Amino acid sequence: MTLVSLLLALVLEQLKPFRAARYLYPLLENLGRFFEDRFNDGQARHGVIAWCLMVLPLTFLVAIVYFLIYTIHPLLALLFNVLVLYCTMGFRHTSHFFTRIHACLKAQDLQEARRLIGEWRGHLHEQSSTNEIVRLTMEQGFVGAHRQVFAVIFWFLLLPGPCGAVFYRLSDYFARSWGKRKGPEMGEFGNFATEIFSFIEWLPVRITAMAFSIVGDFEDAAYCWRNQSEFWPNRNEGILLAAGAGALGVLLGQTIIQSGEPIERPELGTGDE
Repeated sequence: MTLVSLLLALVLEQLKPFRAARYLYPLLENLGRFFEDRFNDGQARHGVIAWCLMVLPLTFLVAIVYFLIYTIHPLLALLFNVLVLYCTMGFRHTSHFFTRIHACLKAQDLQEARRLIGEWRGHLHEQSSTNEIVRLTMEQGFVGAHRQVFAVIFWFLLLPGPCGAVFYRLSDYFARSWGKRKGPEMGEFGNFATEIFSFIEWLPVRITAMAFSIVGDFEDAAYCWRNQSEFWPNRNEGILLAAGAGALGVLLGQTIIQSGEPIERPELGTGDE
């Protein structure tokens, strides 16, 4: 049932991509705002309480619903699996940007490529060169493939029913929504969301990086993973990008122009531009 659920969800997502930005993320945003309004006083411990009250009950609820449906009929449970996976996996979200940017660069439409990579990353890249856009697109592709597909599959396989997929997607969303927001209004409230997501990512990231290594240049991927990943600001992302760059034989990282300012980043990979 597990394998069939995954295959059906992937096929369905290819045929008709789920619009998470239209249907799922507004619901999560409202949910996050509800708990933030009631718990956010800038303290880390209240961030822990809010995260636990928000993520864990929904995860358990999905597991309970799955088992109740399974007692009625296994086929209904299969359909429930497919529905949840369809809503929590988003391979086409990553491939959509990747394909459009590739088409723009092939047509030498640098301005549109800059706009698309800026929309994808959430930053302005109006002065980025072609090589820089290619690097950023590959980096986003590696991280997106992991977080939209491989990590969801890992947690789906690990936890009963489809609750693992829900658990990962909620954790990912609120790590970005709360953890990356800085300022006096947030204080340390989002720290736990970032820390727990880093823990949740620890094993799936390494499995994905190993998969990158196996299908590419294993020796270079292992070398970059071992010697370069620790210098990336986010260690989990550093492992993905270093292994991916080594596997493909390309150079990623390096300095970029973001919102008009140069951002120094370590070099990843051992290949060519």
